[in-house]
Amino acid sequence: MSFLSQSGFGEAKAYPIFAQQNYANPREANGRIVCANCHLAQKAVEIEVPQAVLPDTVFEAVIKIPYDQQVTQVLGNGKKGGLNVGAVLILPEGFSLAPSDRISEELKSKVNNASYQPYSVDKQNMLVVGPLPGKKYSEMVVPLLSPDPSKSKGISYLKYPIYLGANRGRGQVYPDGSKSNNTIYNASTSGKIVKIEKVGKKGAFDITVEKANGDQIVEKIPAGPDLVVKEGQAIQVDQPLTNNPNVGGFGQEETEIVLQSPARIQGLIVFFVFVVLTQLFLVFKKKQFEKVQLAEMNF
Repeated sequence: MSFLSQSGFGEAKAYPIFAQQNYANPREANGRIVCANCHLAQKAVEIEVPQAVLPDTVFEAVIKIPYDQQVTQVLGNGKKGGLNVGAVLILPEGFSLAPSDRISEELKSKVNNASYQPYSVDKQNMLVVGPLPGKKYSEMVVPLLSPDPSKSKGISYLKYPIYLGANRGRGQVYPDGSKSNNTIYNASTSGKIVKIEKVGKKGAFDITVEKANGDQIVEKIPAGPDLVVKEGQAIQVDQPLTNNPNVGGFGQEETEIVLQSPARIQGLIVFFVFVVLTQLFLVFKKKQFEKVQLAEMNF
């Protein structure tokens, strides 16, 4: 369900395969795209497509994932690094990624080596991309191919919806339900912090909490989030033990595209031609009538 690296650009622990393995369809019945199950914060995204497209035509969709490119995120190893971006694009049935031999050199330059792939073998109209470095791909161009109703059964000249889900930054939850180190950690019980111990060299901590009955539990904090508590402090259940290091988020957007029939365009052009000719004939007739009237008056 995450389309981004869970530990920076080098070592990746989360790819679109997480969604592909856990969900047959990336868009749930309620309309939510499954990336939201891991990327909990909400951020805006944008998508631009032509208002209409002819059949069997290559066109482009522009995905925009805006964010402050000066910020850094917590990586899987606890260090700071740049944000990654990723997206899932759900096209109408019959639409697909354009084959490379149909893409112009100009469009290839706009794609900028971004690698798009079908969500699954039987869902060629659903595309995933990422993880990609956000500073280079906060705006992505996707080359798409429209279907031809004369060759594809079940495809009609209609208006169709397009759904986009895109995120910047790492997720807060892994597919198995466990937390990543890119989220806030809260106390699981009330009590007093009697010991804070650094674990290893990466920056992880063990926080020992003594409850009112004398029992002790250990809260394990991975490397990444910063502690906001100290030894000797009394805490309540669900009280934050760390800050929230997440600076990214996920967003959804949808738009529409019309699969336009060439015959309708041709008919419209013919109609406009007739309208223009009719107006011209009326003007010519009016001038001819005025000339006749002028001649009769002179006579």
